[in-house]
This record gives sequence, structure tokens and C-alpha cells, in this order.
Amino acid sequence: MKAARYYGPGDIRIEDVPEPAPSRGQLKIKIAWNGICGSDLHAYSAPMPFIPLTKPHPVTGEMVPIYFGHEFSGTVVELGEGVDLIRFRIGQNVAIDSLITCRRSDCYACMNGPRNVCPHVTAIGVSGCAGGLAEYVVLSQDHAHVLPEGIALEVGAMMDPIGVGWHAVNLASLQPGDKSLILGGGPVGLLLIKTLRAHGVSWIAVVEPSKERRRMALELSATAVFDPFVTNVSTTIQRAAGEQGPDVVFDCAGVQNSLDIAIATVRPRGKIISIATWEQKPVFDVNALMAKESSFTAVIGYDNVFPQIIEAMQDGFYDGIVSIITQKIPLEDVIEKGIKTLAQNLDSHIKILVHP
Repeated sequence: MKAARYYGPGDIRIEDVPEPAPSRGQLKIKIAWNGICGSDLHAYSAPMPFIPLTKPHPVTGEMVPIYFGHEFSGTVVELGEGVDLIRFRIGQNVAIDSLITCRRSDCYACMNGPRNVCPHVTAIGVSGCAGGLAEYVVLSQDHAHVLPEGIALEVGAMMDPIGVGWHAVNLASLQPGDKSLILGGGPVGLLLIKTLRAHGVSWIAVVEPSKERRRMALELSATAVFDPFVTNVSTTIQRAAGEQGPDVVFDCAGVQNSLDIAIATVRPRGKIISIATWEQKPVFDVNALMAKESSFTAVIGYDNVFPQIIEAMQDGFYDGIVSIITQKIPLEDVIEKGIKTLAQNLDSHIKILVHP
């Protein structure tokens, strides 16, 4: 079969590899779609801490070259011995929860939760095990979530970025009437609009430099959008939010300007939640945050949120999200028309899906 294998920054190869067979407790899945993630772009341009470049990963035992791609969906085509036949059958469409942790008995996070803060946390298609940029994968049944009829496989391939936002909203402990500001209109930020609606938030604003992405945010039901480079944007946001500013600010951009806007706009005793992966260490104005007694929290990934998301999807809260898919490409084009195109044309593209 064909699969994308990651050898290092700037080196992803489409190779012929043996088609896998499921072991006990595993499903064999024919991949339908794999979404290209922002972290994939980072990994292509520079080393990433989760990717085992020089020594085997402590959980997977693998190192480069590794199978690549962690946002994917597909169809069950074979069941390994011992698979739960009540939950799974051949022909079912599934979305993949890619979280991998050490599961050691002395790991507090793995034993008590949340598992996503395990010191060795990683993901399928990041540190080994398998990858969604392939024709087939075999995975433990624990990673698969059945997609009910009516939920498209394209939507299933976006469960991972939805999950990141869902986890952040859970940590925000939103109250009725709270107002939310999203910094960054990439896939996670745009999908977060729908997640906030599913949690009953009525006022949602998005700050994004791209005119096209601001338009998309409004299409996905944002209340207001703002250009971060307009003069006095923080004051404008506070006035639009009313009273003293938004209750919760979600930073999905991870740049200095977004952090500055977050601190300037969040209301007293409000919350800033950083979802983004930061490429540079920011300058953090602790005194400005202290003056408001506001809090700053960073989140990573998610843990056990797919069942809640699928229920929200069945209730219609994520209708229309396929509009953020700006291109679908075959596996052989993943580098030139996928990773490179997305990195060079962020104004024109939001989410690119790959069909192996």
C-alpha cells in the first residue's frame, strides 16, 4: 500500500509499504480522509518535540521514519480477534482519537486523569504506531469512535481539532451569559465557534487578519469579527463585548500580538486560555494580568471528548463545518498541494483533506 513516511524536517516520502493486518483487539481501517494540521506544517519546517528524530519514543518505541498524519477517519474493513463485536462491525465509519499515553501504573495522569497531561503524551501519526496518510491502518479498538449515520467521513476527519477546542471550553467553566473572544481564525478557532454555540455561548467574537477567514467566521455564526492590526482594536473589542470585556479569551494564534490583545481585553477576573502551539517564547505582561486578577491557562490536546462531540453533531451544532474544507487532494500530492500550499497560502486555504 501507499503511505506517507516522515524522515525529518523537509523530508516526507510517499512509499510502498506492506499492508498491515490486525492483531488481537485491533481494527483494520481503510482511511477515507486525513486533515493536514498546523503541527504538520511545523514538523515539515523544523524539528518538533513529539517526533522521535534521534532516539525511540518512550511509549511507541519508534523513531523516524514514522507513519504520518493524526487527524483521520475511515471505514472498518477487518476485525482482529477479541474485538468488541457489540461496538464494532465491518463497514462502520469511524473517527480516530489519536491520543497515546504511557499507561504506566506510576503515572498520575494516566491513572487519575486527565491522560493528555501524561509526561510522555503523544499521538498516533506523530510518534509512531500508525498514521492517517496511508491507505490502511491497524489500531487498537480503543482509538476508534463509530460515526452515526448522517455524520460524513469528512467531518469525522475534523474531530481532532474540534476535540482540542471542546477540551478548552470544558476547562473554561463557562457560565450562562458569558462572552467569548477567539484569537485566530484557523481550523481550531473557526471550529471553536461551533463548540461555544453547543455550550450555549451567545456572544462570540473572532480576531483574525485574513479577510476570507473573518468572512468564514461570520458564516459559522460568529457575532463579530475584528482585524488585529487595526488601530485600537483592543478598545474596540472591549466596547463591543460591553461592560468590561469578554469573560473568556481563547488564544488559537500563539503570537505576541494575540497574547497582548488577550491581556488587554479580558475582563477583570476573566480567563485567558491558550490553545496554540507557540513557536517563539512570548513576552508576558504579568503585571497587567495581575491588575485584573485574571487567569491564564494553557491546554494541550484533549481526553475522552469524542462521545460528547458526536452527540452535539447529532443535535446539529456542527452543521455547515464542511465549508472550512478548502481543498481535497490525493495522497501523492500531500507535499506540494497539501503542506506547502497550506503554508504558503493561509489566506486562501483553511483545512485541506487528503484522500489516500
